[in-house]
Amino acid sequence: MLYDAIASRTPVEGGWTPDRKYRAETADGRVYFLRVAPPERAERLERVFRLQALAAEGEPAISRPLECGPCPEGFYVLETWIEGENARTAIPKRTEAQLYADGLAAGRILRHIHSVPAPAGLPDWEERFNARIDKRIAEYLACPLKYEHDEALLSGVAENRALLAGRPQCFQHHDYHVGNFMYAGDRLRVIDFDRCGFGDPWEEFKKIPWCVSAAPSLARGMVDGYFDSAPPEEFWRLLCLYLCCGILSNLPWAIPYGEDEVRVMREQKDQVTAWYGSGPIPAWYADR
Repeated sequence: MLYDAIASRTPVEGGWTPDRKYRAETADGRVYFLRVAPPERAERLERVFRLQALAAEGEPAISRPLECGPCPEGFYVLETWIEGENARTAIPKRTEAQLYADGLAAGRILRHIHSVPAPAGLPDWEERFNARIDKRIAEYLACPLKYEHDEALLSGVAENRALLAGRPQCFQHHDYHVGNFMYAGDRLRVIDFDRCGFGDPWEEFKKIPWCVSAAPSLARGMVDGYFDSAPPEEFWRLLCLYLCCGILSNLPWAIPYGEDEVRVMREQKDQVTAWYGSGPIPAWYADR
C-alpha cells in the first residue's frame, strides 16, 4: 500500500473540516497529498473518493485520488500531489488575458465534472431545493443579526423559485471557486472535493462571488468556458436565486466563527447586490 511507504509528512494548512492534511513523501522521493480524518468520516470520504475518481477520468486538471482506508489515526485518503501555487496568491501576478483564459479552462473543467450523472432515484431537484430554501429563510429570519435592505435577497428568491421545475441533476464539486484552484506551472488545477454532492449543474456557480472578487475576467471566462457561448437568460435568473439563497444562509453560518466572518459575509452581500441594476445579468459580466 502507498500509505505504508510514507516516510515523512509536512502539514498543509487550510480548510474547514477537522481533517489533517499533509504533503507526504516516501523514502524514494514520491510525493502525495495525504488527508487523515476522524474514523466517523470514513463512510463520507470513501464516497467522495469514488466520485472524485469518476470526475478525474480523462481530466488531468483534477487531483486524482489514489488510495484510501483505515489507519491508526482514523481514515486516510491519498491523492496526487500538485506542485504549485494557490490561485489566491497566483492571480495578482497574471494578466487580464491570462485570467480570462484561466476562467475558460475552469469552466470547461466544471463541465467535465458535471458529465458524471446523478444516481437513479434521486429526489426531484425542485422538491429538494425548495425545502432547502424554506429552511434557509427560516434560519435567517430567526437569526439575531440581519442584513440591511434584505428585501432584495428575499424577493430574488421569491421571483425565481418557479425556475427550479424540471432542472437536471448531476455530480457537483459543490465548492468551486478560487480557493480550490491551484496553478501547476501555468496550468489551472482543481482540488478538494470534500463537499461534493448532486444537484442542478448551474447551482455550482453560487460560489462565483469569490472568483469575481479575485478577478472579474476569470469569472467571465468561467461562464463562457462552461457554455461555449453566451449563457441563456434562464441561467442568470437561476444564478440570482442561488446567490440570494446562499447569502441568506451565510449570516447564520458565520456567527459561530466570530465577527471577522460576519463582516466578510456582509461585504459579500453588498458586493452581490451591487451587481444588479435593471436586468438579470450581473455587472461584472455585462460590463465587458
